[in-house]
Amino acid sequence: MATNSRTLQPVHKKRRTKQSGSPIRKFLKWSTSFLTSDYYDFNLLAAVILLTCFGLVMLYSTSAYEALIQQRGDDMAYFRKQTVISIVALVVAVIGSNADYHMLAKYSGLIYWFSMFLLFITKFIGREVNGAKRWIYIGPISFQPAEFAKVAVILFLPFLLIKIGKNIRTLKATLTVAAFGLLAVGLTYIFTDNLSTALIILGITVSLIFLVSPNTKQMLLAAGAILILAVIFVFVLVNFGGSSSFRIGRIRVWLNPELYSSDGGYQVMQALYAIGSGGFFGKGLGNSAQKLGAIPEAQNDMIFSIICEELGIFGAALVMLLFIFLLYRLFFIAQNAPDLLGSLIVSGIFVHIALQVVLNIAVVVNLIPTTGITLPFVSYGGTSIVFLMTEMLLALSVSKQIRFQ
Repeated sequence: MATNSRTLQPVHKKRRTKQSGSPIRKFLKWSTSFLTSDYYDFNLLAAVILLTCFGLVMLYSTSAYEALIQQRGDDMAYFRKQTVISIVALVVAVIGSNADYHMLAKYSGLIYWFSMFLLFITKFIGREVNGAKRWIYIGPISFQPAEFAKVAVILFLPFLLIKIGKNIRTLKATLTVAAFGLLAVGLTYIFTDNLSTALIILGITVSLIFLVSPNTKQMLLAAGAILILAVIFVFVLVNFGGSSSFRIGRIRVWLNPELYSSDGGYQVMQALYAIGSGGFFGKGLGNSAQKLGAIPEAQNDMIFSIICEELGIFGAALVMLLFIFLLYRLFFIAQNAPDLLGSLIVSGIFVHIALQVVLNIAVVVNLIPTTGITLPFVSYGGTSIVFLMTEMLLALSVSKQIRFQ
């Protein structure tokens, strides 16, 4: 019996392929995916926004007079520049937090060595500002490689520690990790002459090794021995080291600012006068007298003294509470991170911000010699804001992958 060949062939219906959408729609969906994730630390984001906004208000109050004189009558010069950088950096941090930090960690070695290269060439191509060659200029863009080095160390050392694994128990492995941290410390100090940043990187390195080291007692004993040796070294340096080094001069100014007022003690004394004159509630926003030339470049590392003068102890306490809340959120993320890599990255960020806040306030109240360390999110400085927001990007990226059962 003959059959129709057409009836034996399967019928293929044309299926309409679903369009995946335009690239812009894909990007918008990806950039807002944190809104639909299981967890995202909006508390940390809120703390960053509050500190940034407060910093911009205080920056304008502190810098308007100096900008009026130095920027040809434009009292908003510093404020405008910082505002643009802060907004762009914050938006990039929120969008970039959708990226997987594991992917970023894969390139941490490349980032680390690139930052070391930048530190090295700063000595030769960097531009000198205020007696120190710490800046690299690429056209209209300028940045401090030392700030980049902090982020590189925070990202690379945790990746290295995870790669070493249980072998970190051995002395060889510990010294290997320490060597990478000390290389960053040495290049920062030698090639950019930035001792304060070198000390912060050292603190980050020691803290990360301490967190994964099973020999807690030995680490504490070693840290105590280093601290005692440092105190002895400073004592010998001040009393028997002569007067050739400007760092010795800074220590002497710290010990007796009135006696060495012409060698740097003047700024410290004016900062203390500003704090003392503020009282409990301050003179009122914008009413500082010390910012009118008494404290040079008050918008930088001495901005906390102007906060105390204008807002008083009450305002200074609120700022410190904001920082404590920020650190608490970082601690929370580190404790609940999905893996050890994320926990160590956020722990490094925690140590960095905690050290920088403590050291800045300690300098302003003359507990330690002047270092030039800025107050995070508050002091003037585009480079600082950019790399701080990069750290927030990493912390928010870790928080996005937290899962609660």
